[in-house]
Amino acid sequence: MLGLQLGLEGWGHELALGTLMTVGLALATLPVGLCIGLAVALAKNGKSAWLRAIGETYTTIFRGVPELLTLFVIYYGAQTLVQKAGELSGLPLDINVPPFAAGVIALGLVFGAYSSEVLLAALRGVERGQIEAGRSFGMPPFLLFWRITAPQMLRIALPGLGNNWLVLLKDTSLVSVIALDDLLRKTQVAIGSTKQPFRFFVVACAIYLAMTAVSTVLLARAEKASARGWRPAA
Repeated sequence: MLGLQLGLEGWGHELALGTLMTVGLALATLPVGLCIGLAVALAKNGKSAWLRAIGETYTTIFRGVPELLTLFVIYYGAQTLVQKAGELSGLPLDINVPPFAAGVIALGLVFGAYSSEVLLAALRGVERGQIEAGRSFGMPPFLLFWRITAPQMLRIALPGLGNNWLVLLKDTSLVSVIALDDLLRKTQVAIGSTKQPFRFFVVACAIYLAMTAVSTVLLARAEKASARGWRPAA
């Protein structure tokens, strides 16, 4: 009976590969979601009513639709769109969307929706006096954002973004339904082979808890570092 040993005598190696896939998917999704979230937050904080409406519509959709449905729509819908485009153009386009790419896009869209709310609150929490001071020195908008707004916004947003990261780390398990060999799918394969569901699900839980614990420690250090030298206004 195969156990958790490494190599051909157990499933330890397969679970380790699944863990790496899970972490890789989460890390690949993080910058995508942050970029989307920042763009949406800036749109919702802008002066244009159209941009604000687009931002609100985006967050309403992707916060209201279950993540699993979003994943299915991206994975199967993108392939359908490619095939339809091929039919209209007369080109034989038969392109399958890789599960990893579908996972990054779907989870990135959801992560971006939730992160936009955190970043919007942080953006509005930056002291206006410092922004006005930067403008008085003639800073262009990009430099003003990069040197004054962004660092303070990040400090305020880090706790909320940290929570979103922990949710993202767990939501990566959804990609197992589209045949991506993440930790959960490797666990299911091991269970199907060994008929030991309790044992392998407990091991998977322990691995997820370990990843969460490490993330919590790193996030706490990041928050402490971002607050170094900062004093709240009197």
